[in-house]
Amino acid sequence: MKNLFAAAVLSFALAAPAWAAPADDYRELREEVWQATLDANPGLATSIGDRRGDGKLGDLSLGEYDRQIAQSRTFLARLEAIDPEQLPDDLRVDYAILKRSFEDGLTGAAYDQNRYVIFTNRGGWFTGFASLPYRSPFFTLADYESYIARLEAFHALNAQGISRSREAVARGLTQPCEPMEGFGKRIESNVYENAEQSPFWRPFATRPPTIGEEQWAGLTARAKTAIEDSVFPSYRAFADFYRTEYASECRTGTPGILATPNGDEYYAYRVRSFTTTEMTPDEVHQLGLSEVARIRAEMEQVAAEAGFESREAFIGHLRTDPKYYMTDADEYVAYAQALAKEIDGWMPKLFGKLPRQPYTVLPIPAAQAPGNTTAYYEPGSLDTGQAGIYRINTTELDQRPLWELPALGVHEAVPGHHHQIALQQELDIHPLRRNGTFFTAFVEGWGLYSERLGIEMGLYDTPAKQMGRLSYEMWRATRLVVDTGIHAKGWSKRQAVDFMLDNTALTPANVDAEVNRYITWPGQALAYKVGELKIRELRSRAEEVLGSKFDLRSFHDAVLENGAVPLNVLEEHIDRWIAERRED
Repeated sequence: MKNLFAAAVLSFALAAPAWAAPADDYRELREEVWQATLDANPGLATSIGDRRGDGKLGDLSLGEYDRQIAQSRTFLARLEAIDPEQLPDDLRVDYAILKRSFEDGLTGAAYDQNRYVIFTNRGGWFTGFASLPYRSPFFTLADYESYIARLEAFHALNAQGISRSREAVARGLTQPCEPMEGFGKRIESNVYENAEQSPFWRPFATRPPTIGEEQWAGLTARAKTAIEDSVFPSYRAFADFYRTEYASECRTGTPGILATPNGDEYYAYRVRSFTTTEMTPDEVHQLGLSEVARIRAEMEQVAAEAGFESREAFIGHLRTDPKYYMTDADEYVAYAQALAKEIDGWMPKLFGKLPRQPYTVLPIPAAQAPGNTTAYYEPGSLDTGQAGIYRINTTELDQRPLWELPALGVHEAVPGHHHQIALQQELDIHPLRRNGTFFTAFVEGWGLYSERLGIEMGLYDTPAKQMGRLSYEMWRATRLVVDTGIHAKGWSKRQAVDFMLDNTALTPANVDAEVNRYITWPGQALAYKVGELKIRELRSRAEEVLGSKFDLRSFHDAVLENGAVPLNVLEEHIDRWIAERRED
């Protein structure tokens, strides 16, 4: 029997594919990377039901930053020792994604901006923490104990954030002054007279039946102490630091990142990083000008069809006619919720595969809403019992027209961010890919592409709604011009605002908030249009090559079936999909 067994093993070894050993090496490395990712990101661990993150908030210290960079170098060296040509097709996709992620992170680590600039005018560690009561599981005693321990841990995380930001001040790497106006007040809006008035008390409004009264009394007492003695003082400490040390040193003059040390090189890196292309800032700028001209012509046509003598006249009407605006926040939310359900009905017509996870429509929390963007999406988790959340801004309702909500809804909820992200969480791929990779050009490009799907849904059934969609597309096209103008060409904020007001139908408050965002978050806004244009290009290619064999639902499923990927990986995948469909 021993000889027969040995012979069988030898036979299997001789018959094993050539990629067996490299594939094993890669899988082992990938798993190590995933475990290290969970160790460093306790919130991510919680979101997938892994309890190693209980009670932890992560580590913002420079020591931890350096440790992670060193770890990435080691991982990349091991990865490069594996020949991707010796891997099966599915692992080659994995390999390409992992390699790009490491290379991008290590390239960014060479710049002090990445090392020390850790908040924008929209937020940072302190705003992520503010979402804790909305994104934590609350089923068991252990869940509540973990939440309270995180409340208690905030003072340490906050101190680390302040320490790194203090170094940013010392190195002249502060944010520009104008976009940060009112920032200290927004920080302090997280402080209340007592714990019970705070959103952090939300999980304690009702005792769950799984926890006894005596245990509940102990939990609530501990939570009250944590909120009042750790959370509130931490927000006050950050507000004090900002006002007394940071605000007086914020940058004046040219607002772009090029005004900081090696800013031109750093911005060129940000362009490559966020677009997952090799485009230069000037190439992006010229693409933006071309798109602006094209969309502007379409807007002029819609205005003429609506009976207005010019695009500007129609936009002026849309910005000022009271019939397009609500005054009650609850009614505005209800309107957005009803529209979302209407859009839901179209999903089976556009996709063969839908995620199990639902989503809801809620306002942006009051402390985070002033000065924030019009809307955003918060991913949910089946493991923590949290639906995805499409959040809308209910402040300044006289600046939030109803005609923009169809495009906004399809972008943030379905078939945009919620559909793509919730589906990725359920894909049969390694958890590192399901939960640990995020490429803005793909995610936001898909969101903007989804706005165009609203045409096929019939959502833009009035000239106002058509102009709303075109204005949103123009918004993303002007970003290419404005972001590069600010950070590569020395534009002032006034130049950027005027360009957007002249070309979009966005209200002045929205334009001001958006330009502030671009100034303090260089490059991120470029990803939307670049990604959308690539997806549209691939759809046109598939339609042309496949003709009658083209199926829109199958195409959409193919685009999403690998989760978020760099644009070159997406293109290679769709080209293979086209070739396979053509041969069928």
